[in-house]
Amino acid sequence: MKNYFIYLFLLTCFLGQSQISEQNLQKHIYYLSSDKMKGRQTGSKENLKAAKYIEKQFKKYKLLPKGEKGYRQEFHAKISRVVVADSIRKAKNIIGYLDNKAQKTIVIGAHYDHIGHGELGNSRDTLHIGEIHNGADDNASGVAGLLELAKHYSQNKDIEPFNILFIAFGAEELGLLGSKHFTENPTIPLETIHWMLNMDMIGKYNPDNGLAVIGYGTSSSFAEIFEGISSPIRFNLSKDGRGGSDQTSFYDKAIPVLFFHTGGHPDYHKPGDDAHKINFDALRSILELEIKVIDNSMKIPNMEFIWTN
Repeated sequence: MKNYFIYLFLLTCFLGQSQISEQNLQKHIYYLSSDKMKGRQTGSKENLKAAKYIEKQFKKYKLLPKGEKGYRQEFHAKISRVVVADSIRKAKNIIGYLDNKAQKTIVIGAHYDHIGHGELGNSRDTLHIGEIHNGADDNASGVAGLLELAKHYSQNKDIEPFNILFIAFGAEELGLLGSKHFTENPTIPLETIHWMLNMDMIGKYNPDNGLAVIGYGTSSSFAEIFEGISSPIRFNLSKDGRGGSDQTSFYDKAIPVLFFHTGGHPDYHKPGDDAHKINFDALRSILELEIKVIDNSMKIPNMEFIWTN
């Protein structure tokens, strides 16, 4: 009997554990935003290292390759803000697929590129162009979230009634180029996409401002999906389907979207966007909120799309 109660206690502790690992979040963000990655500028060897890192995680979680060359969907990114010799650079989306043999698919995305040394006209600190812009919040935080959600759903013993497509977008900082390329050259039919969730800058939660959840108005189903959802994170629902990140490319194809974003901050597109400034406890809670939203969306067979502007 004593052993039974010990077992019951351990089982209860296990079930009460977070579905998201802060240790994993720290590992991903500290790696992707380290000085060795030199800001993950599109076309750089460090950007390729980031892509390979994401591929490795997708393989670890046994996601099926859903690019055009394995996990990779390659394209060319044009630099337009400044004049440089190599204005056309190789870029790639990294795409993994959880195939649950369902008719419809939920897309979860985050961009993995950043702005390098700020030399392509997108630094907000003109006095420090040439220094590494590590991009811990923008957007190593979103990639870490992408990888943890991939881990959660690939290791979930339940078979969800939807497939899930995980996309790490390239060249977002050059004008949403990776997501635009995917929606123009989809590796699954766009009409089978249930909705799209995007994470961009989710690492610096400020309780005074709350978490922005943009795109709430792109489907009437989101009212039902969010009904009864609670979180230690204060979140604000915004109707607009746009918002300056990769979900816009899906919205433009009449696909419902949500964009999770903790807002601007003084380190945005500056050399000070470093890993030690990330709020990992809040980041975990944001991802747990997203799991609730994703799970609720799987209870709805069809989501009507609504234009918000």
